[in-house]
Parts: sequence; C-alpha cells; structure tokens
Amino acid sequence: MALKASLVLTGIAIGLLVLYGADVAASMSSDGGKGDGFLPLDDMQRGMGLGGPAIILPIIAFFISLRESSKGLGGMIIISGVLILIGGLAMVGTPAPEGVDRNPAMLFAPGIIQIVLGAIKIKKSSN
Repeated sequence: MALKASLVLTGIAIGLLVLYGADVAASMSSDGGKGDGFLPLDDMQRGMGLGGPAIILPIIAFFISLRESSKGLGGMIIISGVLILIGGLAMVGTPAPEGVDRNPAMLFAPGIIQIVLGAIKIKKSSN
C-alpha cells in the first residue's frame, strides 16, 4: 500500500514538472518571453503551485516507502530530480525579467537531493 501511494505521489510530481515546463515554454514563446503561459499564473504562483509540490512529493514518497524495495520508484524519483535540474539550467540560460531576482541554487539542491534519494532506493532494492 505504501509503495502504491509513493508511486502515485512521484507520478503526480513528474506530471507537475512537465506541466510547469510546458507552461514556461509557452510563456517564453509568446511576446518574447513576457507573456503568460497557457495557465493563468504568474511566475511566483507557478513556482509555488507547481514547483513546490513537485519538489516535496518525491521526498515524501521516498520516506513513505522507506522499508519497501522498488527500482521503479527509485527511477521515478531520479527522473523528478533530473527534471528539476533541467529547470534550473533553463533558468540559468535565460535572462531574468526586470526586477526579478532568481536563485537557481534553490533548484539545484532539491534536484540533487532527489537524485541521491532515487539512487539510494535503487541501491537498496538491488540488495
């Protein structure tokens, strides 16, 4: 039961990250990056509503299923971490809007943590 819940939580996180990335891509392609994406959210709402849960859910999923082995869950947690790192790299590669101070380290740390947790889950599942 805990493993199923963990898989669902991590799947939701991956879905949120894909939705986040698609919305940012849509906003970057419209009006030279100054437009809104297909969701009626500004940058802060998008980050808190989509990015925040996407960072927290895989970590919760790891601890919920701590005693259960699952290479699939470990792989999903790693995918989530990689998507977060890609978002951080995209943030570094694009100029910030005027008056907005962005800190990509806020994304690199949770992304790396998720990758490490996923690797731990896979390693524990191999034994």
